Amino acid sequence: MAEERRPHIATGGKAIYGVPLGILMLEARFPRIPGDMGNGTTWPFPVLYRVIAGASPDKVVMRGAAGLLPDFIAGARDLVRLGAEAITTNCGFLSLFQQELAAAIHVPVATSALMQVPWVQATLPPGQRVGVVTVSAATLTEAHLAAAGVPLDTPIAGTEDGREFFRVLIKAEKEDMDIDLARQDVVEAAQGLVARHPQVGAIVLECTNMPPYAAAVQAATGRPTYDIYSLISWFHGGLRPRRFG
Repeated sequence: MAEERRPHIATGGKAIYGVPLGILMLEARFPRIPGDMGNGTTWPFPVLYRVIAGASPDKVVMRGAAGLLPDFIAGARDLVRLGAEAITTNCGFLSLFQQELAAAIHVPVATSALMQVPWVQATLPPGQRVGVVTVSAATLTEAHLAAAGVPLDTPIAGTEDGREFFRVLIKAEKEDMDIDLARQDVVEAAQGLVARHPQVGAIVLECTNMPPYAAAVQAATGRPTYDIYSLISWFHGGLRPRRFG
């Protein structure tokens, strides 16, 4: 008697499969080198991108992303409709939208590398603190910190006084970038942070354009250094846990 065939049923309902993570992007034209969140080769897994029209770095970083929440919600819903099972963003300043995005789209949301600060703090010896390096210390407000669960007295350093990183990303004066100068800006901000606050035992890089320089920051400061890459690697690990054996 022939063995009864058991059908293999595939379930539909999405437009795209095998890409569980969606990334909401600012609208910008500066270079996104490997390691940058907006460079697809950065990730060891596929991602879905959605650029939010009108969400310039200047508007998000310098002007509090005023009026952009509906656009980010719409973009997130579109990514979920396409197949994303979780959402992140490519600007740490979008921590302001963490609760609203999670409530609106009903999937896991991780808006900012700053969300790691409480976790990293838990790993440090007594007397040590997490410090933050950001693209703009002047506009990283208590509201941004509180939305990510970051203590309001956290030591912070920015890149505003550098020669390249802030000028290219925020002022948008040109579309090309001197990578060595950009790295120097981020490293010098971190070194200044540690010099002013010797109790800083680990560093979190707020800006999603900083992962290419994280290794240089760690080497220059001797402190463990975390960024959006470490956050999203952890985040994706829960979406697609490794299978063993």
